[in-house]
Amino acid sequence: MAEPDWRQERKSGMLVIAASIAISGIIWIALWRLLPPLVGMETVGARMLVALKCVAFATLFCFVAGIESVAHERLQSNAFDPLLGHETKRLRINLRYLQNTLEQLTVFAVGLFGLAAYLDSGSAMRIVVASTIVWILNRFAFWIGYHRSAAMRGLGAPSMLIGLMTLLYVVARIGGDIGGTAGGVIAIALFLALEAVLFLKTR
Repeated sequence: MAEPDWRQERKSGMLVIAASIAISGIIWIALWRLLPPLVGMETVGARMLVALKCVAFATLFCFVAGIESVAHERLQSNAFDPLLGHETKRLRINLRYLQNTLEQLTVFAVGLFGLAAYLDSGSAMRIVVASTIVWILNRFAFWIGYHRSAAMRGLGAPSMLIGLMTLLYVVARIGGDIGGTAGGVIAIALFLALEAVLFLKTR
């Protein structure tokens, strides 16, 4: 059986990503506008607690769910012994989902705690809740899409975008704390330069 053309898969994936970003953006804006302001957000400790609750939900419903999916399949198939290599396509996809979610959860959690540190009002803190809900939805979209095709896993791309944009904002604010506007610009510019190097090296 011939392998699918990766260039065609990538093209299809880009279209899926674009559509998913548009839909996720609409959902995020709706949540941000419709969610009630959070009360008692005057202290950093209160905002950290909200971030912790959001990360707990994201961890349970996305990461722990992935762990459980792998565990259940190993308990009920020849894949019980991981060393024997009896892994179905479904199990391999679930393992990849699990690894990808671990990576993205780390970025998202750090960014979310940083975001909560800098958002100083109950109205602004709606961003933390809205971002968490959309992140969770996109993790499930990635998981379900991956079981359809490699291109369809692009449905979950906004979760990566949310984590990255949140972390970039936090790093820019930290840079601003250190060196004013110039410090924030330099911090972002350094990351973009790193991205450019990585892009050129992997072409």
